[in-house]
Amino acid sequence: MKINKLSLALAASLTLVACQEQTPAPTKKAEPVMPQVAEKKAEAEKTAPSRFDIYAPFTLTADLSHLSDNQKKMIGLLIDASKIMDDLFWLQAYGPKDSLLSGLDDSKVKQFADINYGPWDRLDGDKPFIDKFPHKPLGAQFYPEDMTKEEYEKWQKENENLLKQDKFAELYSVMERGKDDQLIMVPYNKKYAEQLSKAAALLQEAAELADNKEFKRYLSMRADALLSNDYQASDFAWMDMKTNPIEVVIGPIETYEDLLFGYRSAFESYVLIKDLAWSEKLSKFAAFLPELQKGLPVEQKYKSEMPGTDADLNAYDVVYYAGHSNAGSKTIAINLPNDEEVQLEKGTRRLQLKNAMRAKFDKILVPISKQLIAEDQQKFITFDAFFGNTMFHEVAHGLGIKNTINGKGVVRTALKETASALEEGKADILGLYMITKLFEKGEMTEGKLMDNYVTFLAGIFRSVRFGASSAHGKANMMRFNFFKEKGAFKVDPDTGRYRVDFNQMTVAMNELSNLLLTIQGNGDYEAAKALLEEKGVIKDDLKAELDKLAAANIPVDIVFEQGKEILGLK
Repeated sequence: MKINKLSLALAASLTLVACQEQTPAPTKKAEPVMPQVAEKKAEAEKTAPSRFDIYAPFTLTADLSHLSDNQKKMIGLLIDASKIMDDLFWLQAYGPKDSLLSGLDDSKVKQFADINYGPWDRLDGDKPFIDKFPHKPLGAQFYPEDMTKEEYEKWQKENENLLKQDKFAELYSVMERGKDDQLIMVPYNKKYAEQLSKAAALLQEAAELADNKEFKRYLSMRADALLSNDYQASDFAWMDMKTNPIEVVIGPIETYEDLLFGYRSAFESYVLIKDLAWSEKLSKFAAFLPELQKGLPVEQKYKSEMPGTDADLNAYDVVYYAGHSNAGSKTIAINLPNDEEVQLEKGTRRLQLKNAMRAKFDKILVPISKQLIAEDQQKFITFDAFFGNTMFHEVAHGLGIKNTINGKGVVRTALKETASALEEGKADILGLYMITKLFEKGEMTEGKLMDNYVTFLAGIFRSVRFGASSAHGKANMMRFNFFKEKGAFKVDPDTGRYRVDFNQMTVAMNELSNLLLTIQGNGDYEAAKALLEEKGVIKDDLKAELDKLAAANIPVDIVFEQGKEILGLK
């Protein structure tokens, strides 16, 4: 949701059990186990040098001429606060940034480590690309490295009352070892108190410069949230912002980094400038959410929740990424907040990052299409279709069901580490479903529906390259294999290129929508695991296509040149 990426849920002030109120004893493995600097200098690269060139550079800039001097100063302050989020994400993903980068002599290895926020290749299943490093811990630095899933689940049962009182406490905390090596939960506002205090002060300073009262209120409340660990009030305030030309998304947001359970949120930030013309074009579509929810191709009990109608769609140029949003593959659209209560009452806001989206379309999607899509269908590859598919993916996060129908709680908790991949898969396929229905209703008239279908297929090849450690990559693997079984595309025997079968793709779209919504509504963890184990993998035919793209030197993603200097700010 990247949106992964504002709070994930209601978070009251964390109440700690008695042992947590004490100063924790040093953990056995409070810091990640890392080789000595001298060993790093002698690293043997496990990948071909070309692996370090899979990111195409792109400069993040925007027209700031219409902004006041105070607004330009505000952007500088927001970038400074974002840099703190970047440092915090390093701590969550790996450990202190300098402890890794200062020991690397090879400039390409160093840059690749900086892009990946550690020595693990995020687009290749988190494999280490520097010798001496083991595979990345599934729980990153959110849990003690020696902790097992069974040990944590035992702790959950023992602290059931605590977690019921504050059922989203896990989202904004880390687990450490305290007295007698027992697990204790430490909230972010205590674990990262010094850094969060500095970030909060910068947000308050930015709030003083804001002339938009809703934005001023949000910045102040978000600053308070960093200090209190309670993010819901600021999420509601964020939903009330409609006319501010500057935007910031900042805080612990998405849970993708926690591959052990998918419970804990990672720090990130985006600083954005609103594109007023494009935003006006998009504004009408949010009103169709309730109607589209009613028409979902699934039994009524799986679509009984009605999405909020206060949602909106807007387009932005992004001028700064930090933390989780900047790690590995880059987000090009945001759907937030993730808090289920806010979603049901207010809906969500969908932010389309137009300049970053254009970069991926030009540098990656078009070259992929020229390699893999049938020549007579390449005319259906358009930026408007790519923009629409991405936008409605984010809109579709608001469809379906957030709470299981059988008392298993919220879907993301019931499905554990499979929740993110299932949710991204749902959003992809329901986004295409929504576009289909809006074309049928005559509400979408620009271009052709076939543009969206063929661009959608090309998009699978783009996103599947993000790898198995990415929820988006896994969702695309699942969909490719499902679509193949259902005949949604055919391969030309003479050219080896892919051709969309419109009718079969429509059938596959509806069947996959039904399957994912049912698994989510049932909170069926075993079914989710089985689906991803069977279809969320790269099989030989797909691997062969990805090898073609690698041989053609098509970038996998983009890396940003960004900052105050590029924007001409002090």
